Amino acid sequence: MTYEFMQQYWWFLVSLLGALLVFLMFVQGANSLIFSLGKTEEDRRLVVNSTGRKWEFTFTTLVTFGGAFFASFPLFYSTSFGGAYWLWITILFSFVLQAVSYEFQNKLDNITVTRTFQWCLVINGIVGPLLLGGAVATFFDGSNFLIDKMSLTEGMKPVISRWANASNGLDALLDPWNLVFGLSVFFLARILGTLYIINNVNNEDIRSRGSVSLVGSAIAFLILFLAFLIRTLLKDGYAYDPETGEIFMEPMKYLNNLIDMWYLSIVCLIGVVSLLYAIIRTVMSKSYIKGIWPAGIGVVLVVLVLLLCAGWNHTAYYPSNADLQASLTIMNSCSSEPTLTVMTYVSFFIPFVLAYIIYAWYVMDKKKLDKEEIKEGESY
Repeated sequence: MTYEFMQQYWWFLVSLLGALLVFLMFVQGANSLIFSLGKTEEDRRLVVNSTGRKWEFTFTTLVTFGGAFFASFPLFYSTSFGGAYWLWITILFSFVLQAVSYEFQNKLDNITVTRTFQWCLVINGIVGPLLLGGAVATFFDGSNFLIDKMSLTEGMKPVISRWANASNGLDALLDPWNLVFGLSVFFLARILGTLYIINNVNNEDIRSRGSVSLVGSAIAFLILFLAFLIRTLLKDGYAYDPETGEIFMEPMKYLNNLIDMWYLSIVCLIGVVSLLYAIIRTVMSKSYIKGIWPAGIGVVLVVLVLLLCAGWNHTAYYPSNADLQASLTIMNSCSSEPTLTVMTYVSFFIPFVLAYIIYAWYVMDKKKLDKEEIKEGESY
């Protein structure tokens, strides 16, 4: 295993974690629909209890995603998580609010308290996907940061990276294309959340409302995502010379990446077809409730391809709009070779962790959630 191979390998693992995180945001998508899917208090508790079984998976994957970035590409971690901290703190606060809401919404047996915490879940369902999508969009549109490796020798202020303005990440929301991608992730989460509820909750009223909601979310997602994708493929991208490390603008860089890495184009096409199949079949057939699985596979494949195109094929995955040469690549921001070597061997245990997650998911979903279980068992 060469150093270059391990750099490529760890970008693949980080991208895979990011893709799984987007899929698992079906929890946020379903939470944003609590009051449209659940017209009665009992129906709303069905939705909340359904997502309450899975929210830990999403939160754990978010933390693992950040941890993987810290271990494999520490310069990105210090630059983005350390510099754009207002953006990331807002995201993390919304997830903490989610955890508190699940735990305490029914503790006081008060309808006002319950309703308040349900609205907190809705806030997380909107803010989480929107801001995470906006943060990922900066991989293609750039951020305002500066890198000065010589500052590490300064005894009083050894800070290698800093934000170029006082917004500390919130300026990402001023770019309309970041908002377009953030909104597309939000509507994608609603699609996945609807498909999950249809599969997991045994209630015909909720499933009927879900089918109606699915159409609106799908149309909004396709318009926003296609607009962002077409614009990204046609615009200049951030490339670097592997010999010198110099970063430069390349016309239609991301389209060139899909052409050069044609196998990723095939994977992306399979993912798109899987997602469309899940949406169309669920809307057309009232008896079909398994759309979450082809949709989930499709989303993971498409997001994986997008993130790989952002970092592979000599592409700067975290461009700097303040100083082009400060842009981060998998070559100039990764951990040392000994660190990556140890981490690579540790990563071979990942399939065992995934197997445990699949088994735990199967046990929790062996029986579909219904009103009787809400009345008899412990619920959120």
